[in-house]
Amino acid sequence: MTATIAPTDESSAKTRRPRSNKFSTISVVSVFVGLGLWWLASILNPTTLSSPLDVAKRLVELAGDGTLFTNIAASLGRVFAGFAIGTVLAIIVGFGMGWYLGVRAAIQPWIQFFRVIPPLAIIPLAIVLMGIGETPKIFVITLASFLVSVIATYQGVISVDKTLINAGRVLGTNDLTIFLKIVVPASVPFILVGMRQGLGAAWATLVAAELIAAQDGLGHMMQKAQTYYDLDTIFVGLIVIGILGLLMDRILLWAEKRLTQWQERR
Repeated sequence: MTATIAPTDESSAKTRRPRSNKFSTISVVSVFVGLGLWWLASILNPTTLSSPLDVAKRLVELAGDGTLFTNIAASLGRVFAGFAIGTVLAIIVGFGMGWYLGVRAAIQPWIQFFRVIPPLAIIPLAIVLMGIGETPKIFVITLASFLVSVIATYQGVISVDKTLINAGRVLGTNDLTIFLKIVVPASVPFILVGMRQGLGAAWATLVAAELIAAQDGLGHMMQKAQTYYDLDTIFVGLIVIGILGLLMDRILLWAEKRLTQWQERR
């Protein structure tokens, strides 16, 4: 009789590490291939497309005189404020909709209605009602983050295994304890996925909001550069937004892995 030895965590880690290194190498090669194609396209179309070197020089210039950091600070402040408010509201409303049928019946029609309206379409109305200060910009970012995250949270609550909830009630556990010990932990993966999607919506809405009546921010910097046909600055804005969004997404992904270690992953 031959005994079967289960693989240890250490041996599993050694097996996963080469695969991880392989895919990391593919990602790095993909980035360099993309930069090469960009450089080649800029050579073929020098009047309509900036080269990576020109954009890098412009990036250094804007960083050197402080313009870039001023605009980054303004945009990050708006994104953090709108994203945080939208996420907190989405978690509260999403749990309410998922746990209480009365709350779901009252709020769900409004959520469905506003979901089909692009947040960008709200910008003109927000400016008319709230002026051209920070309030309308943060409001539309909050709305964009909220509408994305609330659906994910709601879906997480209604997806909780009913067997676990019924088992808790059979054992005499009250609803508050079931909610805190079963529903909330089971909904965390959905909430974090919703937050990542909400973050993307926040950045997309931020740029659109800053294109209208803004005095600073990356979107304003790009709009001003458009006036002077300054392609290098426009590319700098796009790249910086992409890097900032990617870094924030990686932070959320790191948090997701730490908070949902119990989940089986591929």
